[in-house]
Amino acid sequence: MKVGEKIRYLREVEGSLRGLGRPMTQLELVRAIQKELGPGKSISQSYLSQIENGTRPHMTQSSRALLAKFFKVHPGFLVDDPEGYHTELTSDLRSTEGQLDVWLLQGSERFASDPEVSHVLIKAAREKDTRRCFLLLGAILDTPGLADRLLDALRPGLPGDGNHPGSASGEGRRIR
Repeated sequence: MKVGEKIRYLREVEGSLRGLGRPMTQLELVRAIQKELGPGKSISQSYLSQIENGTRPHMTQSSRALLAKFFKVHPGFLVDDPEGYHTELTSDLRSTEGQLDVWLLQGSERFASDPEVSHVLIKAAREKDTRRCFLLLGAILDTPGLADRLLDALRPGLPGDGNHPGSASGEGRRIR
């Protein structure tokens, strides 16, 4: 993946995180950087456009650091991937973690029409130990009735339809 594609992707995710229901525009990104990172911390919209469309194949170290800080990614992410690089190659737990994060971020885009689900997927991807989050979720779902009790305790205003597996009136039914 080229660095321009990565920045476009990050603008999409950021737009979802901010509840826009669409990718952030380049201009919105420039303004957000100036506002959130302070005076003197800026990048121009035209420079960003050149990076994204490939007319400027490399960016300066200061621009890379600025974008990495804003998007909360490692600066090393904001470079072109080497030819033949595949994210699906795994050999250890750390790469499993990365695969989960990518999968969750892609899922967040697919569920953009459901902002709550999209936001939760992004939050899980940004969690330090994504794998552990899934193991915890599995343990919660393995315990009859625990998911409903936790949801009632943590989100009491969330309407329940009684169709959750393990609930008193929905034993054995599946969530739609």
